[in-house]
Amino acid sequence: MNITAGGNGHVRQIRAKHLRYILLGTAAMLLVPLVAMQFTSEVNWTGGDFIVAGVLLGGTGLLFELATSKLRSRRTRMIAGAVILLGFLFVWAELAVGIVGSPFAGS
Repeated sequence: MNITAGGNGHVRQIRAKHLRYILLGTAAMLLVPLVAMQFTSEVNWTGGDFIVAGVLLGGTGLLFELATSKLRSRRTRMIAGAVILLGFLFVWAELAVGIVGSPFAGS
């Protein structure tokens, strides 16, 4: 199975192997708070928290894979990776503590 990403005459594809790694990595990261909830009351995630975290982690992984498959030079890949990472960290921080005060900000 390949997911196609459009381009200018060239079609790049996200291979099923990479998609599997992204999904497995996301699931593995989501297991950390799930297991922690079994041993401590300090971690208290709801189903919505897991969904948001899964979308954020999986979406970041897919976006990074798409960027690296479409960009040719190492420099542009590194810049795109840094921008994607900074975007992920910003959204994560906003959802956790609310650095800019959006309606989705945490407390």
